[in-house]
Amino acid sequence: MHHRKLLFLFLAITAVSCSDFNKAVKSTDKQYKYTKAVEYFNKPDYDRAMPLFEELLGLTRGDTLYEPVSYYYAKGYYGTKDYILGSYYLENFAKTFPNSVHAEECSFLAAYCHYKESPEFELDQTDTQQAIDKLELFMVRYPETTLKDSCNGLIDGLRLKLEKKDYASAYQYLRTRNYRSASLAFADFLRKWPNSDRREEAYFNILAADHDLAVNSVENRKAERAEAGIRSFNTFADAFPESKRMAQARAMLRDLNAQLQRTSDPSTP
Repeated sequence: MHHRKLLFLFLAITAVSCSDFNKAVKSTDKQYKYTKAVEYFNKPDYDRAMPLFEELLGLTRGDTLYEPVSYYYAKGYYGTKDYILGSYYLENFAKTFPNSVHAEECSFLAAYCHYKESPEFELDQTDTQQAIDKLELFMVRYPETTLKDSCNGLIDGLRLKLEKKDYASAYQYLRTRNYRSASLAFADFLRKWPNSDRREEAYFNILAADHDLAVNSVENRKAERAEAGIRSFNTFADAFPESKRMAQARAMLRDLNAQLQRTSDPSTP
């Protein structure tokens, strides 16, 4: 009996709710429709709020309700986690109403939508770079914003993702034994990310790639590639003299020196 009462109560509430929504949809009173839309938005009940705001966009263009309707409509997409449409409408609001008290908020949320669209580092990072650009542009437009630290934190996270992507791409060359491309890719990684926490790994991997390239070279390229490998060892050793990988590095150096000796003295066994 208790469960039946709860069911009847639920059905009654649902019926009233649907009746209120239908009344708002059919109403020709813009203020009433707006009030109900805001009420649904604040619950939040975006399934009911968004159709009302969408209708109000056409009904209020040119009057005082148009700005708040546009604001709620843009934030509604953010609330439903539709970040593609959210970024579009939030950015459009900031451009259309640059003097609005909500302009800075919407401009930031538009950039944040791009941040939310950034994929895992293994995937294409076009959206990640776009998110960085949008967050930097936000700080240029609002230099006194209190969100500067938040923006910089988000940008740092996005850049770390790009860094991981570049490192993984370089390491893929090493893993597939494309040694020359690996050496070049890690060198490019170091130019692009000079303060990376992966600097030591990158320098070591350049040495490893140059070592393996020299060892597997045709005879007439062995000397020059051994010399290149020795230079890579010296660079690594100068930068990280206390590296835990120094024993491995010295073993590769011995190989390279031995190879160079054999090429300069064919009688060397």
